[in-house]
Amino acid sequence: MRLACLMLGLLLWGCSDKTNVLIIQNKGSDTLVNLAQAWAEEYKKVQPKVAIAVSGGGSGTGIAALINGTVDIANSSRAMKDEEREDALKNNGKQVQEFVVGMDALAVFVHPKNPLSGLSLEEVACIYGEGGKCVLWSDIRGTIVPGCQGNKIIRVSRQSNSGTYQYFREAILGKKRDLKLGSMDLNGSRESIDLVEKTPCAIGYSGMGYLSKHVKAVCISQDAKGKCIFPTLETAMNKSYPISRELYMYTSGDPSQEVKTYMEWTQSEEAQKITINSGYVPAPKR
Repeated sequence: MRLACLMLGLLLWGCSDKTNVLIIQNKGSDTLVNLAQAWAEEYKKVQPKVAIAVSGGGSGTGIAALINGTVDIANSSRAMKDEEREDALKNNGKQVQEFVVGMDALAVFVHPKNPLSGLSLEEVACIYGEGGKCVLWSDIRGTIVPGCQGNKIIRVSRQSNSGTYQYFREAILGKKRDLKLGSMDLNGSRESIDLVEKTPCAIGYSGMGYLSKHVKAVCISQDAKGKCIFPTLETAMNKSYPISRELYMYTSGDPSQEVKTYMEWTQSEEAQKITINSGYVPAPKR
């Protein structure tokens, strides 16, 4: 009887120990998902009793989940809109708290066979923007792309719930102009990279952290006469690269102590080393 009671006590203790793990729900930006997962894995070593459950789906998806109260932290590659902040306040009775967790250069990339090494913002807008007349690669400085049948530009873009999509549209076209129809709209940055790698006619865009040796990032200039800048750690930090942006995490109101401790840890030297090693740019010092 004593042995049975002892075994039952040990079993209950073991179950209790497992259920004592606090799970922080973290959802949103596909640009941030790789970094967030790397942080979550390292944070297990720092706080074994806290698990960060990370999922993607896009900035809009994460923000919607925060508004609905189903996540603790929303990841976003764009700033929250005023109407989203108002919805969060209406639904939860709390002001959204914003945390800048990193910087990013939004890279424009082409197939390695494409002879172009750079584009101006105006040329990118001509390719992607509504009313833009750049349909063939030859419309851009007479470019001929080997292996590209018909020399027709294949535009790879993102779905509208993506923060990367919304930032790209505004940075290239402004708030009043939209992207032209007919692009291949993919769910994530990795899918965009993979498609351009296999498609000589294609052009795409993603956060700098997703770049690989299998695609060619082009330099970007403000205009035809401006200096052409490549997306790098340095040019993203000093914002000399024309398409640089901040990366965010949001909470509903003041975060709980556990979430606050985690958010503070993301700003630590240890976490920022992971940021750099993952291909991202550290957050500005506050």
